[in-house]
Amino acid sequence: QVQLVESGGGLVQAGGSLRLSCAASGRTFSTYVMGWFRQAPGKEREFVAAITWDGSSTYYAGSVKGRFIISRDNAENTVYLQMNSLEPKDTAVYHCAGRPQTKWPIVGANEYPYWGQGTQVTVSS
Repeated sequence: QVQLVESGGGLVQAGGSLRLSCAASGRTFSTYVMGWFRQAPGKEREFVAAITWDGSSTYYAGSVKGRFIISRDNAENTVYLQMNSLEPKDTAVYHCAGRPQTKWPIVGANEYPYWGQGTQVTVSS
């Protein structure tokens, strides 16, 4: 199993940047696909980005492609989400999630059994 803790959220103006971190505990982190999801008030949780266990492949939602970058450091048991050119529509609680890699890509929230508590990102116009 793995436990996940996000950090790095906050308030930023439109056009600005934030980097989210997700620290994992557990020996199996380096074998897991890791994903980032977000949930805005009144909306369903939506896929943002995912990265393979070794970082060799990434996959993005169309709404963030070209603006967000997912990466990981298995030596530090951490996955990152660099968010650039932020827009008010990016405002949401951002969660990281993990699962063993059995296929690729994995974009469904219900396919990830392990979740962090989330970190709030607010983008002002």
